[in-house]
Order: sequence, then C-alpha cells, then structure tokens
Amino acid sequence: MYKIPANTLFAGQNLIFVPECQSTNTLLAELVTKSPLPEGTVMITSHQTAGRGQRGNTWQTVAGLNLTFSILLKPMFLTVKQQFQLTMAVSVAVCLFLKKCGLENAKIKWPNDILTDREKICGILIENSIQDEKIQHSIIGIGVNINQHEFQAARATSLCRQTGKEHDLNEVLQILLSELESVYLQLRAGNNEWLKSMYLQHLYGRNELLLFESQGERFEGVIKGIDEIGRLVIDRSTTQSVYAMKEVTFIF
Repeated sequence: MYKIPANTLFAGQNLIFVPECQSTNTLLAELVTKSPLPEGTVMITSHQTAGRGQRGNTWQTVAGLNLTFSILLKPMFLTVKQQFQLTMAVSVAVCLFLKKCGLENAKIKWPNDILTDREKICGILIENSIQDEKIQHSIIGIGVNINQHEFQAARATSLCRQTGKEHDLNEVLQILLSELESVYLQLRAGNNEWLKSMYLQHLYGRNELLLFESQGERFEGVIKGIDEIGRLVIDRSTTQSVYAMKEVTFIF
C-alpha cells in the first residue's frame, strides 16, 4: 500500500507496513531491541487498535482513513536537556506538511498537539532512549487525521473535513516524511534559532489572552513563549510563570 519515498535521503527508506497493530511505537521499539535498524525506519499501519498519546491519553482512529506511523531517529547530538528541540522539530514539520496540503492555519498547542481552527488534527508521541545524558534514539509516533469525517472526541478534525476533499494516503505520507527529514536536518545542523522561531511562529495562543488551569486553579494568561528547556512561559495578571508538561492545562 505504501511506497518508499523517492524524495528523501533516509526518512522512510526502510518502510515496514503491518495491516494492524496495537501501537506502532511499541512495535517499532520491540524491533529496535532485537536488531539494528537504520535511522529513518518507518513502521506504519492501516489500523492501530491501542494508540498512545501524551499524558497517558489514547489516540483513536478509524482503519484505513488516516496516517498512523512511527519513525526511528538517532539524535545522538542532543543531550537530555536539549530534547525539547526534537519536539519542536517534529511539531514544526507537521505544521509545514499541513500547509503544503492546504491548511494555512495549522498551530502547535504546546507542547506538540497540532490544531487547526482550535480542533486537533494530529497527535505526536516522542519516546527517547537515554544513555550517558545523551539521546541514543527516538521513536516518534505520529497520527494525522486525513480522510475521517466523524469523531468521538468533541474537538477533533481531519484534513478532509478542512479542505473538503479526500487525500491519497501514500501521497500525503511522502510529503510528511519529506518535511520531517528536512526540518530534522536543520536541527542536526544546529540551526536552533531558526527552529525556535518557527515553533513560536506556529505556537497556538501566543500573545493572546487564554484560560488555563493549574493545580485546580483556573486563571487567565498570555503565552509569551518557551524557556531554554521547553517549559511554557505565561504572563499572568501580576506575574510571569513557567510550566512544565502536565503542570498546566488549556481550557477551551
């Protein structure tokens, strides 16, 4: 069903398709422990039955209508403290992919949910293997809603719903892998200022007054950006606060 991309150096050049699995991240992680795999290896399925998301959430998808895959990267040039740079790179790549598919308003809801018109269109789960304070390899799970029309979740959408037309899954996979490789190479080349600028450019709610919740308290604040390790910086009425993952929730 899926073809090896013709326009990438390594992303998807080793492509493994399984018709159905519980989680492409889990399956790819199991393969990595058994034998060496080249960087850019992609594990893709038509039907993921137990997809995992950030914060312990699940990722639900209808068989054969969406992109559900994981890619193996080896960012050994990144330390543990720099791992948010990989989050930025993947998030930016997905936004650039969606723009190439006709969605000009793709945004990153910190840290790495991808929204369009305040509805979720893509989920990302990055699982890093750490050794000696360096990232040895990363398994990056990406689920993009492509041709699905109906969703159980209230704030979910798809490329088809946004553009009004169905898309060839193999074609959009090729575009996405090309963008992932391109932005990853920018990261590998050390173009960190460009990467952070692109992330902030696409950051949902930046410089806007939004409603948040932290430790049971709801408050209004303005997202100003992220700090050096990727924590969210929010201006509150009398102070500026910094939040790590799971410490703050967006209230829609």
